Amino acid sequence: NNVARISLMGVPDRPGVAYSIFSLLASNKIDVDIILQSVGRDGTEDITFTVSLANRDMTMSLLNEYKDSLNAAEIICDDNVSKISVVGAGMQSNPGVAAKMFEALYAARVNIQMISTSEIKISVLINRDDADKALTAIHDIFFE
Repeated sequence: NNVARISLMGVPDRPGVAYSIFSLLASNKIDVDIILQSVGRDGTEDITFTVSLANRDMTMSLLNEYKDSLNAAEIICDDNVSKISVVGAGMQSNPGVAAKMFEALYAARVNIQMISTSEIKISVLINRDDADKALTAIHDIFFE
């Protein structure tokens, strides 16, 4: 539950925008986790990422300070989210792990806001109010 989702809406769809955002955060020692970039439309895109709650206020302050130079139409923060991950070294060689996780969330009527994957991990961002039932559903489907 120690996570906030930050969205920069309507930033220019051109090279260097992601660098501008994430180098600003890195130079202020702010770690980011899940990063999602939308498909460009009308010359703009949206970039969404997560930070720890401890870094939420500093992140929002920095982004608002540099909003004009980043050419962001809007900056949104949502800290009513939770991140849940399924982790395992054998995931890449076991087809269906993601489908199983998503099936559990569907059965529990939990909406997924963001998805991030790697060779050993699938993480989802969900509404914080759904965290307990999501954890139970995912545990039950993998360990029934």
